Amino acid sequence: STACQEFFLMTNLKILVVEGNDPKNSEFFKRAAKASCSENLKNLVLKLEPNSKIDIINPARDDETKTALENISNYHGIIFTGGAMRLNDMTDEIKKHINFASNCFKHDNKILAICWGLQVCSVAAGGKVAPGKKGAHVGIASDIEINEEGKKNIIYKNKKLKFTSPAFNYDEVCEIPPGATLLSSDKVNNVMGVSFNAGNSEIIGLQYHPDYEYSQMLKLIAGRKERLFVNKNFLNDEEYENHISYIESKNELLNFKDRTCEVRNWINYIKEPILK
Repeated sequence: STACQEFFLMTNLKILVVEGNDPKNSEFFKRAAKASCSENLKNLVLKLEPNSKIDIINPARDDETKTALENISNYHGIIFTGGAMRLNDMTDEIKKHINFASNCFKHDNKILAICWGLQVCSVAAGGKVAPGKKGAHVGIASDIEINEEGKKNIIYKNKKLKFTSPAFNYDEVCEIPPGATLLSSDKVNNVMGVSFNAGNSEIIGLQYHPDYEYSQMLKLIAGRKERLFVNKNFLNDEEYENHISYIESKNELLNFKDRTCEVRNWINYIKEPILK
């Protein structure tokens, strides 16, 4: 019966997850956050949609990107994850990430791009990324505000209009791609949520992490402590300790449903055509 067919289709969502880290940084994430960025994202999707089939690729590996592009029409959606590379370093590896995004845009894809993923997809679509003019998000983004356009976008359905979220980025999208719509901002980065079309694809990008918990962020901060002082994100131990205490205080206020709302909304969105 149609109902049976619909149920079967509904429970077999196919998603491609694109790892945003090079192998060295992936190892750091596995030690600190207990999973690579792509594994962490996969775990979240499976919590929200247990019967999903999820493939992970790393754009630095040419064989993986070739296979993914050959099978791209099999996926209901693609998620580009966060990562620790800096876009303006423009290494060969970073160029491969941008190139893979450009190739994805040639196809009819729904893409969720998180943090580094947003920066990669923005540059691939003609936007620009630069070091954050007003500093960095170190483990947390406070008081992200959804604007009028954001209120209309599926990604923010049932989301509080002002919210605080796990986040970690030194760079920002300083110029959104042509025709893009800004959805949310905070005091550190103007572009916190954005949607745009590129080629045949529809992209929603977030500069924060609905896919991470504060407890993971605290471990990533501890692992990067030295670098944060070198970068002058903190000028002394007191500043650092105050920031850690601030994140810990927010941890108690954040529940799973609120934090992961955007990922759930996106999954529901990519399911819609299957259920029609």
